[in-house]
Amino acid sequence: MLSSPSSIALQPIKIAILAMGGEGGGVLADWIVNLGEENGYFAQTTSVPGVAQRTGATIYYVELFPGADNPETPAPVLALMPMPGDVDVVLASELMEAGRSVQRGFVTPERTTLISSTHRVYSIAEKSAMGDGRVDSQALIRHAGLAARQFIHFDMAQAAQESGSVISAVLFGALFGSGVLPFSRTQFEETIVRGGVGVKPSLRAFALGAEKAAQPEEAYQAQSAQTVSLPPKNKQISALLARIDHEFAPHVHYLVTEGVRRLIDYQDPAYAALYLDRLNNLFAQEGGQDERLQRALVRHLALWMSYEDTIRVADLKIRDSRFTRVRNEVHAKDDQLLDINEFMHPRIEEICETLPKNLGNWLMKPHWFHKALRKLTQRGRTITTSSLWGFLQLYVLAAWRKGRRSTLRYQLENQRIEKWLAAVVDAARTNPALATEIAQCQRVVKGYSDTHARGLRNFQVLMDIVTRQGSKLAPISLRELREAALADEYGHELKKCRQRLAMD
Repeated sequence: MLSSPSSIALQPIKIAILAMGGEGGGVLADWIVNLGEENGYFAQTTSVPGVAQRTGATIYYVELFPGADNPETPAPVLALMPMPGDVDVVLASELMEAGRSVQRGFVTPERTTLISSTHRVYSIAEKSAMGDGRVDSQALIRHAGLAARQFIHFDMAQAAQESGSVISAVLFGALFGSGVLPFSRTQFEETIVRGGVGVKPSLRAFALGAEKAAQPEEAYQAQSAQTVSLPPKNKQISALLARIDHEFAPHVHYLVTEGVRRLIDYQDPAYAALYLDRLNNLFAQEGGQDERLQRALVRHLALWMSYEDTIRVADLKIRDSRFTRVRNEVHAKDDQLLDINEFMHPRIEEICETLPKNLGNWLMKPHWFHKALRKLTQRGRTITTSSLWGFLQLYVLAAWRKGRRSTLRYQLENQRIEKWLAAVVDAARTNPALATEIAQCQRVVKGYSDTHARGLRNFQVLMDIVTRQGSKLAPISLRELREAALADEYGHELKKCRQRLAMD
């Protein structure tokens, strides 16, 4: 236990750091080693590199042992790796890494102080899931809090951005603020100064981390609190929000409002009004009053109506918020030039579906121009959106959203939506639970290009089963089939599930 001076004299202080590339985990480990060595401690650090592309962080391990300033103290033999149940402090640069440290047994309620940022950098497994593969951040925080003796957590990425530094300096400040190390603030700050690189912003980040560590719960709650938004000035938007208040039950107000916001951003207020009209019509049908069904329809109709076409992709890639996010991610300064290259590989289907319906249908036919264009699209291309020419190319494509309703893709998606909604209404008359599962099948259709094509193929398999089985289909069976489709976009798991349920 670190709180006992006698135990400190007998045992090393054991610190594990879990950090991703570019977050300064190595610098943080070096700071802790220097802090110990300059203040009478033996110190040793080792590291085990993590796998690239956010499948795991590098683990740095530091041990500090007192007595280095006493010539009579024999040099200790220090460990090279953290062991489960034998770590005093765990520093995690991201919330999932805090969860992984708990899972590995590094964090124990009798001993360990866990210090973690609450921001998320989603893992490959979370990003590649066909459905919503994100791990619940609140659940991670609850489990980490139960597992640790002391749990200090707040958004350290935001604190690093505010101070113009990196997250390692904020973690160093939080380590001081935790009070688990026997060193003064001056000794911590002198360590940063001795480093000699980025001293001023690192000291600012250190101070912010130390301050927030003193009251982590309040800091996190303040960060999570929702801000009160002002009423919109646009009359059309105000009218849509008034419709939500008067035409929909309170249990769906929040979801419907978010759906309207999404569709206004995607297209325009008239498109959001179509969304409300569709919902009203669905809720008025027999069985449409079921609350669980209503929540599913509100969410999944908004998602489908905002399908990702080439127009949407171009729009998202040229937004100011994206340029700002990329600059922040690479820590580019205001006076630095940054090139952003987009690797575009549209299939001929995406090109045809972006055109007006008649022209798109003509181009889809296998004539000479279709074949020539298909060969051209196989190579793909790179567009530098940070250049004027590259930006203008995507800007023109994004501006075509004014003509989206005339495109072939819009016609196709609306036919699919109406067919899907008809299946939901038909099932709701006798089995609202089954209708809810049908509504949630929309989760299978996502993304664009090949991902969308595979998802649509799996969705069609599910809808064919719904059509064949009719009212005989058990809701839980459809749920199993849907989860199998989400587990494997190529349809292998879905095929196995169909065979097991005898629905081939």
